[in-house]
Amino acid sequence: MSTCKVINGLNEKTTQHLVFDAGAFFKNYDVETDTVETAMPKLIGATKGGGSFKAVPTFRTIELDGMRGALKGAKILESWEVTIGANVAEVTPENIALSLGVAGEIETVEQPGTGYKKVSGKMCISDTDYIDNITWVGTLSGSADPVIIQVFNALNTKGLELSFEDKGELVIEMEFEGHFDMKTKAVPFAIYYPKLDEVL
Repeated sequence: MSTCKVINGLNEKTTQHLVFDAGAFFKNYDVETDTVETAMPKLIGATKGGGSFKAVPTFRTIELDGMRGALKGAKILESWEVTIGANVAEVTPENIALSLGVAGEIETVEQPGTGYKKVSGKMCISDTDYIDNITWVGTLSGSADPVIIQVFNALNTKGLELSFEDKGELVIEMEFEGHFDMKTKAVPFAIYYPKLDEVL
């Protein structure tokens, strides 16, 4: 009688490496000085449907005579597409302006009614429209410290698109694109993963 051996990826460290729940998104989070508690004024807001992160390199292959397939050393890294997205449920004037990417100043106006904050767009991009970083902070099962993902020189290129429906809540879908800085030429993202205690 033969026994069936079950093979899978579970191991004694599996439960230390689980990243779960939606996490939180911050604007201009400083990994050297901020904690989740101290950075609450920088919180973008509650989400519905979480968010996403993408860092995808684009390659070009040098075609040489005699190649019969992919050749080691013949690929050139041309660019990176870096984005971070958040489905934000808190609809505030600040978040509306953030989602526009290129917005004018938020103005306080007396009309209509008893007073409003007015958000409008503009026709030119300035350096101040780029956000130093958009940061996601999430829970790692094996650590009291969070996983942190940052996208630098971020600009929401998705724009603002609102859908209204009965028995539903408005969600602002933001997608921030990371941009290279010519001063450093560093790829515009960083992922911080806490060091885990090897002995549990």
